[in-house]
Formats: sequence, C-alpha cells, structure tokens
Amino acid sequence: MPNGILIIDKPSGWTSMDVCAKLRGILHEKRVGHGGTLDPMATGVLPVFVGQATRAVEFAENSRKEYVAGLRLGQVTDTQDVTGETLETRPVTASRPEVEAAMSRFLGDIQQIPPMYSAIKIGGQKLYDLARKGKEVERKPRPITIYELELLEQVSETDYTFRCVCSKGTYIRTLCHDIGQLLGCGGTLYSLRRTMAAGYTTAQTHTLEEVQERGEALLQSVDTLFAQYPAYTVPSAGKENRVRNGGAITDASLPDGTYRVYGKNGDFLCLSRAQRGTLTSIKNFFGA
Repeated sequence: MPNGILIIDKPSGWTSMDVCAKLRGILHEKRVGHGGTLDPMATGVLPVFVGQATRAVEFAENSRKEYVAGLRLGQVTDTQDVTGETLETRPVTASRPEVEAAMSRFLGDIQQIPPMYSAIKIGGQKLYDLARKGKEVERKPRPITIYELELLEQVSETDYTFRCVCSKGTYIRTLCHDIGQLLGCGGTLYSLRRTMAAGYTTAQTHTLEEVQERGEALLQSVDTLFAQYPAYTVPSAGKENRVRNGGAITDASLPDGTYRVYGKNGDFLCLSRAQRGTLTSIKNFFGA
C-alpha cells in the first residue's frame, strides 16, 4: 500500500479536495489528506499525505507558509479576490513607497478578521454558505503572525506583487483587502501562488500529470516533514520494542528538544520529545 507525502503543484481551478480525490484514484488508496487548503484560484505547494502518512497532516497544517501574491488596488470585492463580485472601485493615488509603508504596518503579530467567503464555522454554519445567501455575520478577529512581507514589483498603476511568510490561519486575500483599506482606495487579491508549505518548496513539487505517469515513485517518506529536527536511532532491540509499545526511553542522554526517532533497521518510528533525559513519543508513525 502506498505511504508517504506527495508535494503537488496545485493547478488553478482545482480545490484542494479535488486534488485529493484525483490522487485517491491514481494511487488506489482511500487514506489521502492535504496539509493546508488552497483556494481554487491559487496554485503552488500542496503537501498531500497518503496512507499511513496521513497521521502527520496536523503538523503540516500548523506550519509556516510562503506566498507570492498579486495585490490590485482600487477594487473591492465580496470575496476579497477577483473571483468575486466587485462592490466598488476607487481611484488609486498611492505611490510605491506609500504601498510599502502601508504593508509594513502588517508585519508581526496582528489580528485579522476572516472573510465571509471562508470555511470557518459560526453557529455550526460555514461562513461561505451564509455569504452565498447574502448574509453577513460578525466575525471575531483572530491572531496571526506575518513573519516577512516584501513588495516585489509594481506591475502597473494599480497592481503589485509581494511575498509573504505567515502563520497558519492567515488569509492573503484579507491581507490585500486590509492594505487597500489602509491606503483608502480598497484592494483585492488578483493572483496567488504558494511557494512554501511545511518546509517544502516549489522546487520539490510535481504536477498531477507526473503523478499519473510515475505514481508511488514520487512519494517522499514522512520523516522528510521533520527534517529540521535531529535524528536519534534507538540503541537496542529492547528499547525499540519499548518505543513500539508506547513506552518512553528513560536514559536517552539527549539534550532537551524534539527528535526524529528511528529503529535499528532505519525505520522511522516516531517524533519524540526529550526532557531531562527521558525520550517520550509525540506521534507514532509505525504500524498499519
């Protein structure tokens, strides 16, 4: 059975779940999940977890992400991107330095009000279902972090491209909307490409056509998701059995921190945390 991670270059016009459904058919595996939704108009890095690797989805969803986005000033839409209905247009007088200055106001820990066209649930109902019925409800601001925000190019009098590294839960279209509001002319998202997610970059992506041709050969092992952590190989069969049975290693003699733990034969067993010499599993990745 296929197990591992596929780094897909999501095509425009596909939902993230469309991609998962396509891969279920190609790989003949029901257990397929993605590590962070991309809107249909967006392209780029979509980590997809297959088989036993679906146990790791939560770690990808919570990771930092990087985007290259197109900001169009002077236009406000109901979806905060160009796929929606235009609500108003305004003249744009802001210069590039003024746009850069406005963008700098969004760096760091900020509060962001999620858009109505989103999958967030309020009162048991998804916001986009309410929005499609013409309803708008109050949304509470949510804490997010913008780690990096760089203006790349002024494409025209109204259009700019920028790079953003951000936390989980960040809506780039809302960021475009808010920048436009700060500048007084409104703004919307006209293009979006995710260039990094869960540590994987566009250089590691494959198209759906490539997966159709090469299938399981493109799967990466699940431990690549945790490449930033040092590796630890259990020193004996007895200790490996202890780990496989959910036990801790009490004499690991490791500095405090998070580790990739491997068996004697090189199998990736678990992600573990060492604290005061005791190594305890955070998440196991062995077994069927």
